[in-house]
Amino acid sequence: EFPNAEINIYGLFALKAFYLPWMMLALDVIFGSSIMPDLLGIIAGHLYYFLTVLHPLAGGKNILKTPIKKLVARWRIGAPPISRGQPVNNAQQESGSGVFRGRSYRLNG
Repeated sequence: EFPNAEINIYGLFALKAFYLPWMMLALDVIFGSSIMPDLLGIIAGHLYYFLTVLHPLAGGKNILKTPIKKLVARWRIGAPPISRGQPVNNAQQESGSGVFRGRSYRLNG
């Protein structure tokens, strides 16, 4: 999404986000890991991006649909937790283990 964003690798050097998969591949080679999982990941990522973004933008049909909206609706992923309304007593508030009840000030008003 943001190929020109700067990414810091282990605090040693920065590079553009476009090169991150290739940098991760190089690090795995340097550390002695297999190159095949990284190459398959790069190929799968490019294929997914083409099928879900580029091909539909060019007027083609969205071939690969993901069930993200269904999962979010069914499992409430990312939704705030449901409050059960448990009261907090004053002893918890004074000791600091309860909910913070600080003052609020309206800005520009």
